[in-house]
Amino acid sequence: MDRLSTHVLDTAHGRPGAGMGYTLYRLEGAARVLLAQGITTADGRAALGLLDEASYKPGRYQLVYRVADYFRAEGVELADPPFLDEVTLSFGLGQETHYHVPLLVSPFGYTTYRGS
Repeated sequence: MDRLSTHVLDTAHGRPGAGMGYTLYRLEGAARVLLAQGITTADGRAALGLLDEASYKPGRYQLVYRVADYFRAEGVELADPPFLDEVTLSFGLGQETHYHVPLLVSPFGYTTYRGS
């Protein structure tokens, strides 16, 4: 069973954020431990579960999304440097069964929440 999932929505174009790179880390003190990385599917989701039961432990995590790379690949002309390059979401996971972290993003802003 997967303990964590994500879904990216491209609010600038009104569609899933297909092809966006992401990386998941667990924070252990000052260190970041790489747990998963990949590219979102056609529906904007991580292809595989981000965090399975065997790798799960309560604590602090970060999801890093490569937003500027995604929008450049979509043909959006961005400033140099772009306003948003990478979006890093830092969050805590407790004893819940499953967590879902959606990212709604454009080249100039983003929002997230705990989904279901």
